[in-house]
Amino acid sequence: MSLLTHVLACLFGTGSWVAINGMWVELPLIVPQIPEGWYLPSYLTVLIQMANIGPFVITLMHHFRPGVLDERRVVYCIAVLGIIATFLLAFFWKNTVTIWGNLHSVPLLILCFLLSVVDCTSSVTFLPFMMRLCPQYLTSYFAGEGLSGLVPALVALIQGVGVVRCHNVTVTVSLNKTLENSTGDTEELQAIYQPAKFSAQIFFLFLSVMMVVCLIAFILLNHHPAVARAKKKDLYFREELTPGKREEVFSLHTQTPEQKPMLNPFESARREPCSSFGRGTYSNSEVAFIFVVLAWVNALTNGVLPSVQSYSCLPYGNQAYHLAATMAAVANPLACFIAMCMPIRSLIFMCLLTVFGTGFGAYIMAMAALSPCPLLVHSASGTVVIVLVWIIFVLSLSYVKVIIGVILRDEGHSALVWCGAVVQLGSMVGALSMFPLVSIYGLFKSGDACNTKCPM
Repeated sequence: MSLLTHVLACLFGTGSWVAINGMWVELPLIVPQIPEGWYLPSYLTVLIQMANIGPFVITLMHHFRPGVLDERRVVYCIAVLGIIATFLLAFFWKNTVTIWGNLHSVPLLILCFLLSVVDCTSSVTFLPFMMRLCPQYLTSYFAGEGLSGLVPALVALIQGVGVVRCHNVTVTVSLNKTLENSTGDTEELQAIYQPAKFSAQIFFLFLSVMMVVCLIAFILLNHHPAVARAKKKDLYFREELTPGKREEVFSLHTQTPEQKPMLNPFESARREPCSSFGRGTYSNSEVAFIFVVLAWVNALTNGVLPSVQSYSCLPYGNQAYHLAATMAAVANPLACFIAMCMPIRSLIFMCLLTVFGTGFGAYIMAMAALSPCPLLVHSASGTVVIVLVWIIFVLSLSYVKVIIGVILRDEGHSALVWCGAVVQLGSMVGALSMFPLVSIYGLFKSGDACNTKCPM
């Protein structure tokens, strides 16, 4: 395997969600300077779901006009759009427009929508493109996809976004004593956000550079001689093989006895009739199971739990929140590396690992529901536990996502297209289900970083 191709696949993957992930981690710096304030996250959630029109159109094209759409052209278009949008964001994110007498950040919202289209469409174009490379490079792509969340988080951490200090502030209050009113001074702690080490403009320019790197990696994956040689060395890509022979060699090349998918370890050699899905390795029930798990895992990791991360972590302190966000982002590429070394394709193991990760997700949701006074809120062990729970949650479910991607990659191009579509569908359902609970009904309560008092 070519190390260069692994690196290029990883860099290509970093462009998948880097723009929107960057927007989320930069919110504490942006929100105080725009008229929408903390309503911006709600707007951003809606814009991301509206942007699913991109994956929807691509999926319909593949379904009704198979073989007509070349995802390489789409990747070029969305990569260039991502570069332009992030570059413009650096200069126009603070500009406002008066609509019906009120100021609105129209340029910011339009550019966020365009970036959402870029990132959502990458799910149904980047993955199918990886079919053109050897199967081993898919895990490198997933590692890069994980880095698309980690790198902006680390840069925001260096930038100092959202760092809060508690200061004593003298406040004048009115006192009502018998029949006369008087005023007096009292001291209380007030949360003050510290200034960032560099501006949001520099941060957005950095995101634009990352999109440029993604585009360059994609160009090299298409045209670099080393990548072409790697294809020729792999039996599956030898042009002299007939399609039937190629399928046979590919099956032998990618499946080992230890990697056989199974629902029952004691199952006999006789299997149910294969479905028409992909190469027909899986029955209809197994295909349905794989896609249900994929939708569930992405709903939790991309929609449900991220919407309550601040509620689950901030009661333990600002440091706990930043540690959980950063270490969870590290867990994603780590899961890809583990999947590269130990690709366990057993559907039973996948099911058990999904249940395991969902259990940790339930603990996170419970702590968010108990905010601002969750369990162990006054102890250092509470911080350790919530950070570890976030790491294990992301690590286990990210491994499931990678293994499903590897399985579907073996099923063919259309399987990866549907993989991307189900990823977006699960993420959309998760985000939309949490939006009214968080933003409309206010079921989750956040405490003051300096003044919240909880019973011991």
